[in-house]
Amino acid sequence: MADRMYALLEPALTRVGPDGEAAILVDGTLGAGGHTEYFLDRLPALTVHGIDRDASAIAIAEERLSRFGDRVRFHHHRYDEIREVVADAGRTTVDGVLLDLGVSSMQLDRADRGFAYAVDAPLDMRMNPEQGITAADVLNTYDHGSLARVLSEYGEERFAGRIASAVIRERAKAPFTTSGRLVELLYATIPAATRRSGGHPAKRTFQALRIEVNHELDSLRAAVPAALEVLDVGGRLAVMSYQSLEDRIVKRDFARAVANTTPAGLPMDLPGTAPEFSLITRGAEQADEAERVANPRSAPVRIRAVERIGRRQEHADVRAGGGRSDGGRGTQ
Repeated sequence: MADRMYALLEPALTRVGPDGEAAILVDGTLGAGGHTEYFLDRLPALTVHGIDRDASAIAIAEERLSRFGDRVRFHHHRYDEIREVVADAGRTTVDGVLLDLGVSSMQLDRADRGFAYAVDAPLDMRMNPEQGITAADVLNTYDHGSLARVLSEYGEERFAGRIASAVIRERAKAPFTTSGRLVELLYATIPAATRRSGGHPAKRTFQALRIEVNHELDSLRAAVPAALEVLDVGGRLAVMSYQSLEDRIVKRDFARAVANTTPAGLPMDLPGTAPEFSLITRGAEQADEAERVANPRSAPVRIRAVERIGRRQEHADVRAGGGRSDGGRGTQ
């Protein structure tokens, strides 16, 4: 979906010049640097600040993007820390933000990270391997109610209670350490009719464990408002979601952002209640058939984008100290 993401963000990045002059893009989910490379190649004056919680991803991206020199800056943070990243870069606002949610293809393809259920690997699933509990810790320490809640809420798994019971029964024999044993348990626990029609039986459980381990939805709930806040007027935020839980959060926050806050029933809009954002996409866009054939992992993607069209005066005054000397674009 690189072409579509570029089309959504390019108008915000070329407001000064067609080459991206003076524009700043924050790639909040840098990964191996594919999106950032795409934008830097097409806009030769653009600067990108790339964020990733995975130090190994940053190392890979640094090597891949070394030819761009100081046009790309790297930040070992979570994407919900975008305010701190923007401040550290000496900016007050940026022109564009891109969020490509969930686990990256690079992480899925590295068996030792434990994200994929197709290979037997250690049950880790941490996006930052230096912090937090692992998927094995969740399976081996959570009580029945907590484990069932995680599977039901984050995996939307119909058989969450049954799976939790099976996990507790099996871990009493030996702790879970690798993905292969968990996949075997899921095959044995989920009814055959569901296995035949509902996709791979491990998909929902692995998704749930990954979200729990990385606090993904909590990060997203904080990241979307933060990304909206740092956008300059005319700036755009584009988000790629891969499952319904993510897309609901993005949809809700975008709906709030584009809403007029005048109380219902008044004959006219009150000052300061006009929307600060407008929708660029109508509903959630999906990959077309050609994209799905070329890249099957794009099948579940949902894309939403908004543009900042104004800033309520009381907010602008607080942030700018009553005035701006930089024409509203921040300082580099």
